[in-house]
Amino acid sequence: MEKIVTFGEVLQRWSPPGAWRIGQQDMWEGQFGGSEANVAVALSLLGNDVEYVSRIPQNVVGDACLRKLKYYGIDVSDVVRGGGRLGTYYFEKAADLRRSLVVYDREGSSFWSTTPGMFPWAEIFGRTGVFHCSGITCAVSQSAADATFEAVRTARDMGLRVTCDIYYRRFLWKYPGADAHKTLNALMQYSDYIFGDQDEWEVATGVPKIPEDKMMSDTVLDMEAYGRYFDEMHRQFPNCGEMMLGLRNQLTTNHHTLSALLWYKGTIYRTVIFDITDIVDSVGVGDAFVSAYIHASGKWPGNPQRCLDFSVTAAMLKNSIVGDFNLVTEEEIIAQMP
Repeated sequence: MEKIVTFGEVLQRWSPPGAWRIGQQDMWEGQFGGSEANVAVALSLLGNDVEYVSRIPQNVVGDACLRKLKYYGIDVSDVVRGGGRLGTYYFEKAADLRRSLVVYDREGSSFWSTTPGMFPWAEIFGRTGVFHCSGITCAVSQSAADATFEAVRTARDMGLRVTCDIYYRRFLWKYPGADAHKTLNALMQYSDYIFGDQDEWEVATGVPKIPEDKMMSDTVLDMEAYGRYFDEMHRQFPNCGEMMLGLRNQLTTNHHTLSALLWYKGTIYRTVIFDITDIVDSVGVGDAFVSAYIHASGKWPGNPQRCLDFSVTAAMLKNSIVGDFNLVTEEEIIAQMP
């Protein structure tokens, strides 16, 4: 089994209980999360050998965070301790037609001050087969972006399979000189597999999305249009052999439709459109896509349709799990696959 390494920032997620709004309640529910940590946890639960690399404060909060990751069987031996605090985000759950609300508080965190040279990448990657990162690490600060590029360049030079989640969040690109399009596009040039939703691909590539705002379970997708779309993606990223486009339509807070398309070495694969009518928590759905695909492509190499079906089903099931982590097994995913 190939070892998988993920790199990013662990966050403390704070939410008022139930459907209460921020500022309406004095009670808060706290959980650990963050994109690359979410991917690491899901991959570990699917039976993979996973290491998570980050910078975490040397205090009791950092200790608790590492205990949680170790609980899920994740190697944290190369985590660097230091900096002032753990990054946080405040999440207000959606209700009825009111959308969810996210407020990030990451400036000044331990990961925010991460710099190149902090991590022994050559040593870490010497025992690794897959490296996963996301664009959100590059949005935190210039130094975190520089550290991310140091990692992906080393991984590429050492022949690892590099996977990338575009993960664009416009509220985070605040530091002087921050350029989401330029940075994300450059990061994706190193990637063997890229995931993103319609809006994220548009930011990273400049190519307008194909609107699917009215996607229902019986919608017939315009595959000719998507063929032209992926032709342009392949032109921009000629070294990338696998690209996934996540499709989600949020009809109401609790009712989404969900699907994805996979461009695999020149052929486009599609799967069913799931109709999800009782959503518990939609945070981390993109991370569920990514982790499931990394797992599936290692277990069923050369079977892109099965890998896509597995990934979309895992993402569908994440909507039933409270918190950032997708706590489902391979058996549970397979049982729900189309």
